[in-house]
Amino acid sequence: MAAKASVATRAFQGIRIEVDTSVSFDEVLNRLRGLMGNTSVPQIVALAKEPITQAEYVQKVQERFVGQSGFMLFHEIDHGGWLAKFGINRRTVRWILGNPLIAITMIRFDITAGLFAPVEILVVEKQNEPGATVTYVRPSTLMVIEENPPLREAAEALDKKLDALIAKATGA
Repeated sequence: MAAKASVATRAFQGIRIEVDTSVSFDEVLNRLRGLMGNTSVPQIVALAKEPITQAEYVQKVQERFVGQSGFMLFHEIDHGGWLAKFGINRRTVRWILGNPLIAITMIRFDITAGLFAPVEILVVEKQNEPGATVTYVRPSTLMVIEENPPLREAAEALDKKLDALIAKATGA
């Protein structure tokens, strides 16, 4: 029997936020690190596979991985490490950050919200002046593409948490 597939296409529009700061690139990264925990997705999944209850899982995630901002850093991509090879001499890092305890508040209302959880930020050293720019896309504008009030409420709560993290790191 031949496989069947269908393709659906729906346009939506994300809102990109750019926060320019005179705070140095290194200091922005240091502040972000200080506000977040650090783990990997495989560690989060491995913990979930342990013979523990949901409540125990929540407690262990909070104790082991979550920083004061409510987020944890999952992965860092150092674009600046390879961009110089092409004549772009700017420190640039992309961070993937989130929290499965926040993600579930959205994914339970729409499994496809998982496409944009965890979230991402790009931190770029300014070119001709001191400071950095932090760029990200407002999560709710990616996750909520049709009427879904509980998803919207949860995604907008994530927006506020992410905005607060970036504000603390940049002095905005």
